[in-house]
Formats: sequence, structure tokens, C-alpha cells
Amino acid sequence: MSFIAQSTLGRIIILAILGLSAVYAPPAVAQQDSTSSAESSSTEVSGWPSHAHDAQHSARSSVAAQPLSNTHWSTPVDLHPEITSGEILIHYGSPLVTPANTVIVPVKTGKNSFRVEAHNGSNGSLIWTQGTSYQAPSAAFTPSFSPVLHGNKLFVPDGGGTVLVRENPDQADGKVTRLVFYGAQNFNEAPRAYNENIQINTPITADANGDVYFGFLVIGSTPIELQSGLAKITAAGNGSWISATFATGDINVQKVNMNCAPALSLDGRTLYVGMDTFDFGYGYLLALNSTTLQPINVVRLTDPWSGLDSTITDETSATPTVGPDGDVYFGVLENPFPSHNDRGWLLHFNGDLTQIKIPGSFGWDDTASVVDASLVPSYHGSSSYLLMTKYNNYAGIGTGDGVNKLAVLDPNAPMEDLVFKNVSVMKDVLTIKGVTPDPNFPTFPHAVREWCINTAAVDPATKSILANSEDGTLYRWDLVGNKFSQRIPLTSGIGEAYTPTIIGSDGTAYAINDAILFAIGH
Repeated sequence: MSFIAQSTLGRIIILAILGLSAVYAPPAVAQQDSTSSAESSSTEVSGWPSHAHDAQHSARSSVAAQPLSNTHWSTPVDLHPEITSGEILIHYGSPLVTPANTVIVPVKTGKNSFRVEAHNGSNGSLIWTQGTSYQAPSAAFTPSFSPVLHGNKLFVPDGGGTVLVRENPDQADGKVTRLVFYGAQNFNEAPRAYNENIQINTPITADANGDVYFGFLVIGSTPIELQSGLAKITAAGNGSWISATFATGDINVQKVNMNCAPALSLDGRTLYVGMDTFDFGYGYLLALNSTTLQPINVVRLTDPWSGLDSTITDETSATPTVGPDGDVYFGVLENPFPSHNDRGWLLHFNGDLTQIKIPGSFGWDDTASVVDASLVPSYHGSSSYLLMTKYNNYAGIGTGDGVNKLAVLDPNAPMEDLVFKNVSVMKDVLTIKGVTPDPNFPTFPHAVREWCINTAAVDPATKSILANSEDGTLYRWDLVGNKFSQRIPLTSGIGEAYTPTIIGSDGTAYAINDAILFAIGH
């Protein structure tokens, strides 16, 4: 679907909780920690442990997806779906899959209540449930409730900006503990104040060491005067945080972008995240030292056509993607809006954010997936990898004609933009149009149902991409023949939300439509 629809700078806000003592970091920019462990290659990650698969958000599966022949099982992800004009305005958290094939399902149980369920990946049987006190922040599209897996631990957002850790997620019984980035003693002394005023507002990201990162909002006063920003909890349980105001050096910046899962460089030393002022305001992309959370570089995001500040909205779920060469990709909305047909832009930077490179022609609410160039036999360019994004051209918005596509792009080769011929954008390597006519736009004869996804799943083993459409069908896009080689109807269509597509440990594909998670395979 398209987008229609007081911090203080006084003192330094880096607070590290080491046991019961608080340590304030100096304002100088810290240097990289050369002892940081390297991040594992995303293609080596087993299962599907994170939003967009891994800490680089590549969305690349390590196993071959099964044929899209049958629905093995299904389960609701929302027991209280709120439907507006046939659509569900929410970002559902990504299902996760352990190496042992346990499927972790974030579930919305009420208007603003959530739990986590674990299902047997083979038959869908329920293994356990875990309640939470998590409250989603307020936004026109409900933000995602998004846990993360690392090793034998599941990290789950909870109330008060805290994180529940469930050990042995493949087992019916697992020890559950609570981690608090601002200190357990502080939380225990005033749990009501923190529960009412602190909210996690992004998916949780884990690095190779088991450290976790996430954005949080402060919506009222707290005893230790927290401010909205970015939090880290180490594998040893030590917490630290940096306010969005201090990190950017901009007193108007309010928070980490809603739904923006932090991303990590391949060596794990640099953390990337977006921060912004307010809904439909301006924002920054930051490179931070992942050990200290100190800024390495801060870039104000601009529109490639107008030169004005790019628009950042709470309704997006765009997150940074880190390419195999270390380049960073981040989606934004255009300014003025909707000058680019509500397509936004996929901004492109080098690893330390000092160089702006060719943008992509679509970025609105999308996290780019990484496609090895060898998966596309028709490609004869020089790039070692390509990017897959949705490529909607929304009917009735600007010059949009409703010819909604998926696209594979060359991040290093230019072409003329679809809307602005004087802007160079990433070259289309392959595009494919949706197949189902959209009856909502009778005056647009070529309009088709859109790709209402926030991430797709790349399947290197079969040289294909899995993506689900607003028409209620899951498609396999064959990159060799540039065709939909397989498809399976999930529902009659619409009832869609911004959803991820993933591939489980045994090759089962998982897609969401009409508030239901479907497990699909042979």
C-alpha cells in the first residue's frame, strides 16, 4: 500500500550500567574497537533468526525453498485485526526460525497487546507461548513487534523498554530472564513509571557476539531522565544507550526511526540506524561504533531530485541494508511529497557514509534484499551483487499508472529515473509486473495489485525470490527466466499489511496475508 495518510541537550546521555554503577562516557567521538569479533557472513546463518534474515538485512536464505505446492499449516498473527478500507494498517513482526526448525511467531493478541508463540515447523503444533507487557508506539500503521534469535536465546521486546530472554526456544520449558538497558535496579524501583513511559520502537538486532541493539521512545518522565534513542545490551547483560539528540547533534531529533532495525557492518564494528525529528519530518543516517555507541559519521538525508531534506515518516519500516562490499542502502520518502509518485528513494552510501552513490528509484517502506549477480544469468555488468526491491508506481499519485513491479537493480550502473529524467538511478536489471488487475482504479487499464511487502526472501539455491502480493498470492520469481515460475493463493486478497517473506530451516516458505501466517512447501 502507498503512504496516504522535548529533548534537552544539556548533559551527555551515554549511560552504561555495569553492575549497579553508572558510567558517563566523554563527549569525544570514540575510535573503533579493533578487538571486535567479525560478523559472520549472512549466507552462513542457519534458520531465519532476524528481521530480513541477518544483521546486514540481506534477506538471503542459506537453504533452498521448497516448491510452492501446498499449505502445510497456518496460524493467526493478529487476534484483533483492525481493517480500514479492506486493508490492515500494521507492520507485522517477522517470523523467526531456529536451526532446529522451531518457528517463532510474534502475535498481536488485542488492540495493543502481544505475545510470542513457538510452533513445530513440520506440522505447526504449538510448543509454547510467552506473554509480554510490550506496548506498540502510536503510529498510523502499528509498528512491528519483532524479537530476534541468537544461539540458544530468544530476545523479546517487553514493557518499559526491557527485553525478555527465553533460553532454549526449541523446548517447551525455557528459563526466562529480563534485561534492562538502563539498569535492573532502576526498573525495579519504579516499574510503573518505566512501563508507562518507555517503549521499544524497532525490531531487535543481534550481532555475532550476542549483543543486541534497538531503538526506544520516552513518552513521559522517568526517574533517571531517559531520553529517546538507541540502546545496547551486551551478551553479559551490561546496558548502554545514547539519546537521538546527542547522537545526531540536532536538538530537534526525537528518536530512532520507527520500525528501523539497526544494521551491522560485516565485521560487526559499525552500527547503522536512522534517526528523525517527528512523523513526516527530516532525518539522518548514522554510523556508530558498535562497542561504544559513539557516532562515527552522521549524514542528513536529502532528496536526490529536489535537494531538500528527505521525508521520514513513522509509517515506514525501511531499515538499512549492508551490501557484501560494505555499502549501505536506506529507503526514504521523497520531498516534496508526492513528487516521486510516492515511490521514495533508496539512498546509497559507502560504508563510513562519507560518499553518496547512485540512488534507487524506489525506497518507500522497503528494505532492499541482496542478490548475488551470479543468480541472474542475463546480467553482464561488473557488479558482484545486485539489489531486489519492490517497484510500485501507485495509480493516481502524481504520474503513477498502477503498473506495480518487483525489480532487481544494479547498484553501480545508472539509468534515467522513471519520473525525473534528469536524475540518474540504479539501472533495472530485471523487472516483473504484478499479475492481478486492480479494480480500484478502473481508469488505469494496466493497474495491478501492489507488492505490499517490507522484505522479500532471496533463494540463491533456486535462483529465485519469494514475495507475497496484495492479491493474496505468494509468488516465486524465477531470475533465470524472469517469470513467476510458481504461485500459491493464500487468501482472496487485500487484508494485507506490510509483511516479510522468509524461508525456514527445512525450506518451508512463510508468508503473511489477512493477519494469518502460512507455511508453504511441497
